[in-house]
Amino acid sequence: MTLQMPDHGFFVGYFRKVPPAIRRFALVFGAFFLTGLVGASLALALSEKRPGSGGYVDELRGGRVAGFVEMRPYPILRVPGQDGGAPRAIMLSGQGKTGVAGSAAPLSGQWAEVSGIFVKRGDLDMLLVGGHDGLRAAPQPIDAAQPMTAVPLGRWRLTGEICDGKCFAGAMRPGSGLAHKACANLCITGGVPPVFVTTSPIDGRSFLMMADAEGGPLPKALLDQTAVLIELEGDVERRDDILVFRVDVSQQR
Repeated sequence: MTLQMPDHGFFVGYFRKVPPAIRRFALVFGAFFLTGLVGASLALALSEKRPGSGGYVDELRGGRVAGFVEMRPYPILRVPGQDGGAPRAIMLSGQGKTGVAGSAAPLSGQWAEVSGIFVKRGDLDMLLVGGHDGLRAAPQPIDAAQPMTAVPLGRWRLTGEICDGKCFAGAMRPGSGLAHKACANLCITGGVPPVFVTTSPIDGRSFLMMADAEGGPLPKALLDQTAVLIELEGDVERRDDILVFRVDVSQQR
């Protein structure tokens, strides 16, 4: 006796054929399911923040840049203007997840030469000091102008994200957001200068070097606030071509 497939739409496992109604349903459902997966993948990809155009730039081409070393809130090289150009303030960091405070401290307030490679993103520059003598004392030129004092720009309440300046400038991709939170904390605690990435530019700049209310390093309490959108209040000052955001943690919301 030969078993026949019933003519109703039920699926029976020991028959070799799938009923037409079930086959049509499976094909239609599969097509919609795959289309949904493709659409969701595209939506997730488009919703991700772009890692930015930052990256490594060999601006010095094996040479050195010279200027006065400042230590607060983090090591900065104040380069006087030359040939009619504007003075420049360059944030300094190490090659790894460390800063250069140890080697820069003996040179505080003195003329020094620095070698290394830059990371750049928009108006954010940071020089990664390289080699055992990447930061060294040098004779001060007679015509070298002393750095100008910081120019206060008033009290501000800013919205943005705390990032480490090295990774955000292009050393890592992404250099911001929750995916980078642990790395940002390691870099900042290691001495890499942190920056506040604002949602609205201040004095034409979107990246501000961070400090505490007294002008020292970033308060440790703010390490829990990296990689998220937050609102902070403090005083902003300009040093040559960078801004410093002196955060008052007592006013944090």
